[in-house]
Amino acid sequence: MLNIVRPAVVTHTMAVLAFSGAIALGAAPPATPAPKSAPAAQPSAPAYAPMTGPQVIQLLDQTIDWYRSLGIQQQTASEPSDLLILYDNRQTASRVLALAFEIARADADMLATHPIADSGADSGADSDAASQSLLQLQSKFAAQSNSAQAELAEAQRGLTSARGNDAVKQKAKISELRGELDLINTRKTLIATLVTISNEGDANSFSAASLKAQIDAMAITVPASNGGAASAPVAVGTATAITASPPAGAAPSAPPVAPSVSVATRFGIWDLAANVVRLSEKIATIDNLDRRTAALQDAFTQIRTPLVNQMRGLSTRGDALATQADTADASTLTQMRDQLDALADQIKQESGLLIPLGKEGVLLAQHRRNLANWRGMIANQYTSALKTLGVRLAILTALLAVVFLAAELWRRAVMNYVRDSRRRYQLLLLRKIALWSLTVVIVGFAFASELGSVVTFAGLITAGLAVAMQSVLVSIVGYFFLIGKYGVRVGDRVQIGDVTGEVIELGLVRLHLMEIGGHGQLGPTGRVVAFANSVVFQVSSGLFKQIPGVNFAWHEISLTLPAGTDYVTAKDKLMAAVTSALEDSRDEILRQTKEIERTTASSFGGESQPRVQLNFAGAGIEVKIRYPVHLSNAAEIDDRVSQQLIRAIADLSPHPVATSKPA
Repeated sequence: MLNIVRPAVVTHTMAVLAFSGAIALGAAPPATPAPKSAPAAQPSAPAYAPMTGPQVIQLLDQTIDWYRSLGIQQQTASEPSDLLILYDNRQTASRVLALAFEIARADADMLATHPIADSGADSGADSDAASQSLLQLQSKFAAQSNSAQAELAEAQRGLTSARGNDAVKQKAKISELRGELDLINTRKTLIATLVTISNEGDANSFSAASLKAQIDAMAITVPASNGGAASAPVAVGTATAITASPPAGAAPSAPPVAPSVSVATRFGIWDLAANVVRLSEKIATIDNLDRRTAALQDAFTQIRTPLVNQMRGLSTRGDALATQADTADASTLTQMRDQLDALADQIKQESGLLIPLGKEGVLLAQHRRNLANWRGMIANQYTSALKTLGVRLAILTALLAVVFLAAELWRRAVMNYVRDSRRRYQLLLLRKIALWSLTVVIVGFAFASELGSVVTFAGLITAGLAVAMQSVLVSIVGYFFLIGKYGVRVGDRVQIGDVTGEVIELGLVRLHLMEIGGHGQLGPTGRVVAFANSVVFQVSSGLFKQIPGVNFAWHEISLTLPAGTDYVTAKDKLMAAVTSALEDSRDEILRQTKEIERTTASSFGGESQPRVQLNFAGAGIEVKIRYPVHLSNAAEIDDRVSQQLIRAIADLSPHPVATSKPA
């Protein structure tokens, strides 16, 4: 509302003052001109506020936002050395914030009494013309006031020496000059009020009163702005806590030191890599903080530069007035005294801004030096951590290379020097298990942070696997029993419980058999039977197989001879018949018998000859014939033995009843 009403009020008031000012300018008596012994110095231009209201608020917002970056610094600080720098930066930031509010209040005071250089830029042509006219009238009335005061002082000095009519005229002149001076002062007061109203309602709708109120409201939200006790912003989720700053004048307490875990106690690659990433992020954060500090420093520099130039102009103006005063008369000295007083007021007002601005520059430069030192320290830590990580990775790579090289040499040695395919398979499987087990252990220890955590984790994993995969683990252990010295290989004929078959696959968890019917005499049935390797630990089922290199079994035939048979003759004939039937496979059976003795280091193998045993029974004589057969042609051998026995029994009378079964 103030911006809308102000141009009309000021324009109307200016019209009245311009008319009365013209009268006042023409009302000066020509008989009493101002003394011309020395040129009168021109009054100095009023001091302008360096910032508008919105610019003040913007600068405070930028400063407060920068001050709150202490929370980011607190999150970044994790080492005792970091906290020392954070403590120093916090003290500096509190002082910077307090000085920023001091600068804002000083600028608001200047806005309340003096115009800003570009206040009318956005108000339109009428508002700009009104402001310029007010300034011109203020300068004219100031000049008239100085001239009238000089004339009044001259008239009062002349009154002391005047006599008679001259004294009466001099008194009348003094009275007229006093009235004129009162009128000029009244107009000066009115113009000053209008200038104040004009300055309080600028083009951006910011009055000095509302600006000060807004500055005070912003100061309440940031306790550090009053220059007293200040608390640094607390970062959520951090392990450290920054205590309140001590009051002004009190000795600063030692900064709190947060407990930190030394990276040296962490030897895992995972932690080293995480530390490298953390340090890299910390460097990036410090660079961002430095950029924000530099931006705030530039903002204060832009405000300070025109003030410095203006102070130089005021200093030059003061030197010129001092030089002029050396040759001036009494009336000119009075005018110069007023100008020097006004000049001193301007310098004092601008010093209220320039001094805190200079302090801001020094404090922000110190803050940036602290950040630079902090960044250099973190950069050194980052380089050291990167080197340590590189060394650990190189050691891990070297260890894995040694392990894989040893595994390759193992493979080549097995392929070149182990001829037995079964033994070769076992050694290669053992190589694979050892290779990947060592790889997992090396990588696990390389990436683990603490040995205790590795042991605990391994224990929990082992217990869980033992419970959840009990059957599988037992089968894996059984596999190593199956591939032992008297173990099973592909192609062996085995018997598990009531199942007889040939091994067609032997895996880490289970084995597969091609079932053979009739105790191995009828050939494959076409069915594949799978057994878990844990069968070797089951007593009820049991596993039967031939010794490696041995492939024969004992079969048995039982028959009964009637009473009265010559058992000696019968035994000889039956033995001759069986021996004749086994003549073709005798050498092979003998060789396999010797293989049993060699393999088992035992002489229990005995002779691989058929046997005929006679037992007396109630109905006659019971005969048991046991003979070895080669498993590959067991049915053929049984057939030949049966034919020979039939021929031998045919010569015996009466005929016996015969039964047969494998041994």
